[in-house]
Amino acid sequence: MAKIKYNVCVVTVTYGNRWAFLKQVIAQTLSFTQVAQIVVVNNASNYNVAENVKEFNSEKIIVLNNNENLGSAGGYKQGINYVGKNSIADFIWLLDDDNVPETNALNNLLNAWDEIGGADNKKALFCLREDRTNHIKIAQGENPYRYYLVPNNFMGFDIFNIINNQYYQLRDKFASKKSFKKQVQVPYVPYGGLLLHQSTIAEIGLPNEAFYLYVDDSEYSYRITQNKGAIWLVPSCKIMDVDQSQGLNYQPKLFHSRLLDQWNFRTYYAVRNRMYFYSRVVVKNKLVFGINKFLYLMYLKTVSLLSSKTKQYRQFLAAVNDGLEGKLGKANPGKFE
Repeated sequence: MAKIKYNVCVVTVTYGNRWAFLKQVIAQTLSFTQVAQIVVVNNASNYNVAENVKEFNSEKIIVLNNNENLGSAGGYKQGINYVGKNSIADFIWLLDDDNVPETNALNNLLNAWDEIGGADNKKALFCLREDRTNHIKIAQGENPYRYYLVPNNFMGFDIFNIINNQYYQLRDKFASKKSFKKQVQVPYVPYGGLLLHQSTIAEIGLPNEAFYLYVDDSEYSYRITQNKGAIWLVPSCKIMDVDQSQGLNYQPKLFHSRLLDQWNFRTYYAVRNRMYFYSRVVVKNKLVFGINKFLYLMYLKTVSLLSSKTKQYRQFLAAVNDGLEGKLGKANPGKFE
């Protein structure tokens, strides 16, 4: 038997009733010879996760049970912290509980690790998830800063960048399909598919549980970039999301907004945390940011009046203000119900 060069510990977080997805992730990752351990953080699922994983009859699986849902931030913090204190694995591979890697994904990741230069604590790798259009375009050579860290934007809106965006959309419409680059650099990424060396944790710490849900992965992985490291998207390492993300089936309607039509606790946290994170990393000119904010809010307020979503607009505005004022943590349900 060939000697295994690297050992990998998989960390995933689950909740609710997602065994149909989680068991696919476990089955696939158990098949990888480099995987020494799988840490499943159970965020108060409504079934017995520890009992269900017994069907795999594997001592590699560790279940950490929580009596309440700590959110993605608290869950991944717990899992990463556990690995740091209890595992001698070289790498931590973060996967969502519905991220099923392709058969060769981990082999390709570890081969890429050896090929890409840089100290172990100054680089990280990320798998391609083909349902993320931006990542596809970046993998084909598009400038990642077309999508990431656009200066002074508000919820993705920038009045001074409209002409550029229209040009890009027109160009994309007629552009021929491009092949993937071997690897491309991105400033931050989601948890699902991120490979970190153990030594990186000492550099960037643990996820901030105050985010609770959403954008915590962006803030966490961006610490690598801020710490003069690099995150590399490796297109040959692919992950399939076996559950569909929220909002993908939304059908746009005239005088409606997905933000308002689908307002719920997920939307609240996504807006609040995005405001907190972005206001601290992309606002270079407060006047320009203020103009973009004013115009976007005027637009959304008009839409709320036309679509009878004024309550949701007020809740959206509260989420914006909570984020800008740094009011994080698990929110009162009145913020989104």
